[in-house]
This record gives sequence, C-alpha cells and structure tokens, in this order.
Amino acid sequence: MDMKQFEHERHLVAAFMTRLYDRQLTTASGGNISLRISEDLFCITPSALDKGLLRTEDIAVVTMGGKNLTPQLRLSIETEMHRLILLARPDLSAVVHAHPTYVSAFSAITKEGRCAINTHLIAESYYILEDPVMVDYRLMGTVNLAEQAAIQAVDHDVLVLENHGAVTLGRTLLEAFDKIELLERAAQMTVIAEQMGRSGYDVTPLSEPRLRQLMQMKSGS
Repeated sequence: MDMKQFEHERHLVAAFMTRLYDRQLTTASGGNISLRISEDLFCITPSALDKGLLRTEDIAVVTMGGKNLTPQLRLSIETEMHRLILLARPDLSAVVHAHPTYVSAFSAITKEGRCAINTHLIAESYYILEDPVMVDYRLMGTVNLAEQAAIQAVDHDVLVLENHGAVTLGRTLLEAFDKIELLERAAQMTVIAEQMGRSGYDVTPLSEPRLRQLMQMKSGS
C-alpha cells in the first residue's frame, strides 16, 4: 500500500506531537497521538523515537483490526487503547494521550471517588471539558487498560488514567489537543484555588445553575 496517500494525516500527527512536547505536556519518550484516516485505518505515533522530533514518515498506519501497515515502525504500546477508543467513538477522529505534570499528579488523587481536578472554576474549562472521568488503574500498555479506557470513552471525552496520565478525544486533532492543554491549566488552577482558599480568599466556583446554562449553550438548547 502506498503510504503517500496518507501523508496529510501522518504530517498532522507528527506536528501535534511536536507541539505537545514543546508545550511541556509530555516527555521525549511519553505520550501518543492517533488520528482516524478512514473507517478502516488510523495513524499513530511510534514507540522508541524522540517525540519532539517526529517526521511524517515516522508515523505508523494501522488497520482498525490492529494490523501494522508500516512494519518498519514499532507501534506505541498504547496502540490498542487508541484503536478501541476510536472504535467506541465513531463520531470522533483524534485521540491524545499524555502525562502533563499537574494532571498526572491529580491522577493519583480522587475526591469523593471522582477526579479531583476542578473544572468548575471558569466557564471555558467546564464548557470544553465538563467533568473529567477517572479510569481505574490498569497496567500501562495492556489490553485491560485499553478496554477500561474505551468503556469510559463511550460517553466521556476527557479521561484521567489512575496513576498514569490523561486521554482526550476530539473531532479534530486541534480539538483533542486543546482539551489536554486546558485540562492541565484546570489542574493548575485547582491547586492555586485550593492554596488561595486556605489563605483566606473566597473561592467561588460556578454554581449549578451556571453549569446547566453552559451545557444548554453547548447543546444548542
């Protein structure tokens, strides 16, 4: 199969992986990005290559059945997670998995059994992210983790993997990237707001009526 026909999608994945690294949202060896090419194919960042220096030709092409059409490239250990999420969400095309510092710290923290990142502090965070969902711990790179993430991805676009990192979904790579960048900012704001609250400042998250208003705006109702 001629891989040149997928050059645009592979270029986008390489470019956004570089952007993810440059924004310090992941490390040289961490994180992965995938993009749906068609009903039958997707492309994904490889394993064992510097994530800050990826080129178009470094991006693997994989069938939705899991076959690597670029055998010269070693697939990411999280390829199965991306594949199952894309199968579970035919309405979306992009998946970003990374280990941002603050989000990763919150992946080890729950509040009343839920993700402790507070997306209710500013309207943009809740409008775009809603409430992130926690995915129970499973060993990274395993089918078990892939299955758990895909189950939660059926009705959530923002997943925090317990003791691991985060996964965001989008109709486009820009949308998925925006979510993981905003999630890291929300995690930072959570820490700042908690510190300011302990210092005597009044912290006022969005009220329930305001949250509902944002969701009505989002749904167009």
